[in-house]
Amino acid sequence: MQKLEPFTYGNTYHLYNRGINSCNIFKEEDNYRYFLSLYEKYVNPIAETYAWVLMPNHFHFLVRVKEIPTQNLSGFQNRTGLKPPHQYFSNLFNAYTKAFNKRYERHGSLFERPFKRKLIEDEEYLKNVLLYIHNNPVHHGFCDHTEGYQWSSYLNYLSGNSLKLPRKEVMEMFGDETNFKFCHEEKGEMVKISERLENKLTEY
Repeated sequence: MQKLEPFTYGNTYHLYNRGINSCNIFKEEDNYRYFLSLYEKYVNPIAETYAWVLMPNHFHFLVRVKEIPTQNLSGFQNRTGLKPPHQYFSNLFNAYTKAFNKRYERHGSLFERPFKRKLIEDEEYLKNVLLYIHNNPVHHGFCDHTEGYQWSSYLNYLSGNSLKLPRKEVMEMFGDETNFKFCHEEKGEMVKISERLENKLTEY
């Protein structure tokens, strides 16, 4: 069993998970929109999101969990004190599962538990994970280029409609928007080359 990273305030993480038994967790466009609305409700208050992608049977998020000062706990505590950050994500998954099960007349868990996370400890790793997340649809064959997939933060960055994404900070990490796009295209080409090589090897 994979050992999970401690999930604490003030750190940056790559979060990812999939449907139980790899089942689809998004079946139609309304599902994606509803999940994002719940994400905004439950997660945005305690985390800054750098990148996201929603795939039919899994998702990826790159988030920096905010530092919550102990002298200002308004909105972040219950009777036992400060909630651990994973609780806000659990609330998101539980709320979505309840609505999904009701809509599709199913029962039981929808997501694998616990959700996976990796600690991001430097800017270069953060940039690579961001590129990986935005190219995930390319990797899985849903599109040939990152801009060809609707349900990721990549198009938000390009349109300037970055919602609560730290667009200015991310563009500065890549130098400018031109290099931001170039790095994504380069990563996408590497993904496609890797896939072609892997497919070629399996022929023998």
